[in-house]
Amino acid sequence: MIQTLHTLQPEKTSTLYILGVRVDRVTQQQVVAATEAMIDQYHASVSSPVCQQIVTVNPEFVVAAQRNVDFRLCINKAALVTADGVGIVLASRYLRRPVPERVTGIDTVVALAKMCAERDFRLYLLGAAPGVAEEAADRLRILAPGLQIVGTYSGSPARVEEDEIIERIREAQADLVCVAYGAPAQDLWIARNLSRLPAAIAMGVGGTFDFLAGRQQRAPRIFQRSGMEWVYRLYREPWRWKRMLALPKFAVKVLLKGRHAYGA
Repeated sequence: MIQTLHTLQPEKTSTLYILGVRVDRVTQQQVVAATEAMIDQYHASVSSPVCQQIVTVNPEFVVAAQRNVDFRLCINKAALVTADGVGIVLASRYLRRPVPERVTGIDTVVALAKMCAERDFRLYLLGAAPGVAEEAADRLRILAPGLQIVGTYSGSPARVEEDEIIERIREAQADLVCVAYGAPAQDLWIARNLSRLPAAIAMGVGGTFDFLAGRQQRAPRIFQRSGMEWVYRLYREPWRWKRMLALPKFAVKVLLKGRHAYGA
């Protein structure tokens, strides 16, 4: 049986729930270490191991999970759930169960790619627009010399394509699959196919491929460090304003529910 982070490093981690949505209080280093251990256990298993899921949660995820029960269950059942979003970090502090740091999808993918290169693990990039995963793969090979990217495919999260995609991943003999269909589609796709995904771990990565490929520009460091990355993104992509409404909704709900409902 493949262990999750909680059994691999019980002294270093715990979980909190923000509006009923799970978040693991972990550092990026712990995420990489746990991922490495889960891949090792996957290969060492004498039975038929099941793929494990990693979810990177931001406030939009939490708001969407309030009305999408399947999405909430998908997050709460995952092997590992990271705090991707400054709103999650601030909410954890308000609830007196602070996460140690923000663990973003793009930074985690790069860190995992470097770990995979060191351990000769095999990475598969699934999703995004045609051609984007290939460009992201080129960038990752530069950032992590020796990295084995054994497949890229755009595809879609449509059920009619699932069999073909599963077979592509099987033929590639991937250890880690990064899925970039956007939330909640990517995370629900992974959860729906966990029992037959022929890989140790599958992780939803949102727009990570676009950033790696240079199709989208990440906010300057000063915005990232100050937690104002969303302001820069809204400036560059003003059409996202409706999605950004999730941020005040999230803040109001956390404040109204209060510490007694979701705190320690």
